[in-house]
Amino acid sequence: MTERDNMLAGKLYIADDEELRRVSHKGKRLARLLSQTTEEDGEIRFAIMKQLFKSVGEGSYIEPPFHTDYGAHTTIGKNFYANYDAIFIDTAPITIGDNVMFGPRAGLYTAGHPIDAAIRNEQLEYGYPIVIGNNVWLGGNVVVNPGVTIGSNVVIGSGSVVTKDIPDNVVAVGNPAHVLRPITEADKTYWQQQKQHDR
Repeated sequence: MTERDNMLAGKLYIADDEELRRVSHKGKRLARLLSQTTEEDGEIRFAIMKQLFKSVGEGSYIEPPFHTDYGAHTTIGKNFYANYDAIFIDTAPITIGDNVMFGPRAGLYTAGHPIDAAIRNEQLEYGYPIVIGNNVWLGGNVVVNPGVTIGSNVVIGSGSVVTKDIPDNVVAVGNPAHVLRPITEADKTYWQQQKQHDR
C-alpha cells in the first residue's frame, strides 16, 4: 500500500511522501487561489471549489480565507456555507451533508499523532474520517476532532470541541462537547412565530 492508501485507510503513515506532497501542493494552491478571490468572483470561487474538493454541491459558498491540507478528500453537499477562516485538515475523508453552515474559524481536524513520543518522532501520524449530516450549524470556533460523526439537524454551540459522536436533532455545547438538549417541535413553533412577527 502507498502512504496515501494507508492514510485514507486510517493506518499509520508518513506524510513526507512524494504523492502526498503532490496532492497537498495542489490543494493548498487552490485554497490560496480561492482565498484571493473577491465578492465579485462568485462563479470563479465555485469553479475553484469544484477543482479543489472531491465533490461539492450546487449553492455552496466559502468565505475567504480558507485553509486545507488536501481538499481532494472532502465531499460537500448542496447549499454549504462556511464563514471566514474555515480549516479542513482532510488527511482522512471529510463528508458534509446538505444545508450545512459553519461560523467563523470552524475547524475539521481528521489528523492525529501517536501519544507515544518515540513513534510520533518517527514522523508517523494517522487520520480518522469526519462525517456531518444534513441541516447542521457549527458556531464560530467549533473544532471537530478525528473520527467524529455529527448527525442531522444539529446545532453545535460556539467554541465547542467535539470529541465524540453527536446524535440527530440536538443542541450540543462545551469542551468536550455534550448534548445540551433535544431540538423539539417547540423550537419549530417559536421560530415560525418569530418569522411571522419579524417578516
